[in-house]
Amino acid sequence: MGPSQIKKMPPISIPEIAPTVVANRLLPMTVKKWLTGLMAGLVLCGNTAAKPVVHTVSGPVAADELGTVLAHEHVLVDFVGADLVSPERYDRAEVIEKMLPFIEAAQAAGVETMVECTPMFIGRDSRLLAELSERTGMRFVTNTGLYGAVNDKFLPPYAWTETAEQLADRWITEFRDGIDGTGIKPGFIKSAVDRDAEMSAVDAKLIHAAALTHLETGLTIAVHTGPGPGLAQLDILAEHDVAPSAWIWVHAQGAKDADVLEAAKRGAWISLDGIRGRSVDQHLSRILMLRATGHLDQVLISHDAGWYDPAKPNGGEPRGYTLLFEEMIPRLLGAGLSVAEIDQLLTTNPARALTVNVRRDNAL
Repeated sequence: MGPSQIKKMPPISIPEIAPTVVANRLLPMTVKKWLTGLMAGLVLCGNTAAKPVVHTVSGPVAADELGTVLAHEHVLVDFVGADLVSPERYDRAEVIEKMLPFIEAAQAAGVETMVECTPMFIGRDSRLLAELSERTGMRFVTNTGLYGAVNDKFLPPYAWTETAEQLADRWITEFRDGIDGTGIKPGFIKSAVDRDAEMSAVDAKLIHAAALTHLETGLTIAVHTGPGPGLAQLDILAEHDVAPSAWIWVHAQGAKDADVLEAAKRGAWISLDGIRGRSVDQHLSRILMLRATGHLDQVLISHDAGWYDPAKPNGGEPRGYTLLFEEMIPRLLGAGLSVAEIDQLLTTNPARALTVNVRRDNAL
């Protein structure tokens, strides 16, 4: 579309309309994205009653405009290890064509935003996500941070030699300047710890670094923990005066009921994000337990699905993002959850969990 065509459009009074109104006009995708990003920026920079925002690969979006959110998914994951991982191991166009039907199926189910949890050194690719977002209109939220699980296979050498403060500086810089020269900001901090009862020194350092990054950026901390030391992480965050509500227990469906309930009582987010055929009953039971104890407003649900794997022929066989809608939600409704409670799990809770929560006057 050329400049002359843009001039023929009806005049738009930017301060008088909301991002959703802009996005629903019959404008080409690039113009819609530009205007939506502009409106979100105006919301972020407003002098009074600023609305909470979430940073997507297409720019900041008002949290209450995220719509239905899948809180933990993957588009591409490369398990080759930190010493070998590289964008040269795959072709972005091939990844897009492979994953496009799965993204479109999620959209047909009503998904508007996907939290893409692939961290650095396991295949995080903000350019890929931006291209997919441009192609489909799906919002993607990417991350900063380092992944310390799997016996540290995905940690670069500097993770051992640098202090927590130095690691945090790297992640804060990504938030301030964008990832890998793209200008794309991370929307949360993604880390991981091993399952050992006690955290290793390097895993504990990652949590300290995440706390410091949160204090400067307001980004939520999501940590792949599973049955690992979740409560110990909350203790570390408390040393930095970071609220438990700034932390997500990722893969909490695999943890002990008592530990999950204790974390919920402290105020943490409980992410039940491994929905697949054989785990629906497990997820249903855990959701009902948290609902019965008054913690449904702290629960996130998702599949941990996808993904294109560069190590496999043609990227392997990805798992789709729709079982939650096809099986999990009907089971939840059958168990007595209301439509409003389902909406809370998929819309209200993710928006709150991802909301930028600036803690310091000098925050970026």
